[in-house]
Amino acid sequence: MKKIGFIGLGTMGAPMASNLLKQGYEVTVYNRTASKAEALVREGASQAATPAEAASGQDAVITMVSNDDSIREVFYGEDGILKTLAQGTTVIDSSTISPGLVKELAAEVHKLGAHFLDAPVTGSKPAAIDGTLVFMVGGEASVLEAASGLFDTLGKKVIHMGPSGSGSVAKLAHNTMVGINNLALAEGFAIAAKSGIPADSFLELVQLGSAGSKAADLKGRKIIDHDFSNQFSLALMLKDLKLASSLTDATGVPSPMLNLAKSLFQAGQTQGFGDEDLSAVVKCYEAWIGQTIGGKPLQ
Repeated sequence: MKKIGFIGLGTMGAPMASNLLKQGYEVTVYNRTASKAEALVREGASQAATPAEAASGQDAVITMVSNDDSIREVFYGEDGILKTLAQGTTVIDSSTISPGLVKELAAEVHKLGAHFLDAPVTGSKPAAIDGTLVFMVGGEASVLEAASGLFDTLGKKVIHMGPSGSGSVAKLAHNTMVGINNLALAEGFAIAAKSGIPADSFLELVQLGSAGSKAADLKGRKIIDHDFSNQFSLALMLKDLKLASSLTDATGVPSPMLNLAKSLFQAGQTQGFGDEDLSAVVKCYEAWIGQTIGGKPLQ
């Protein structure tokens, strides 16, 4: 597989496409906001005017867009990829979307004699830049094996979860835990800060103790420094928690912690933090205790 169509050049998609270019793939890119393709064109990518054009004549097509509505437009729109998708092409959807839609898309792609993998990722922006993403993949094992070179370029690990839709389910279960863990970190910081414990000392304790987590490692310093530059947005975390909630409703899995996390991220969205990093949910706690985690009174 050398000719790749890449659709969706946001926080994750742009560095992924860049890594493919660096490894010598012929990459045709498309983004709804065309200006986001400019840097990749300078790196050697070709720019398509539509998703259909990006998918035409490719060995594989990778989609990385934000939600169910966007992926429906990419596939089913007037200029969607189903219009030009050729027999034998492998479609890899790395978006986080609902498992039901994943299965629908897989069926449509298979009707055309093409292949489909749902392959969402974990690792956020730094891992996308470094090519160290972890992929959780649903679909046929033989198709995954044939696409192994692509995955090796973009990530450090691929875990086959099962048939179509399994990657999507795994991602929603995983991000449920990510949301909950980030709230646990924010809440612990708030308890410590309100009693005058220095944030640096508390973070050191968390990282060395049983409360240690990826959330603490990735977001602890961002919280202390009030650096909410976006690695994975609060709005996207809320979207994933809503999808996970719909999944648990459909499967009958009790999910009280998920529902609480969804409510708190919704509060962050309502207060205007949606475009900031998901760690900005801590600002809800800061409002409640009347001070920043670093101990400064709120202005």
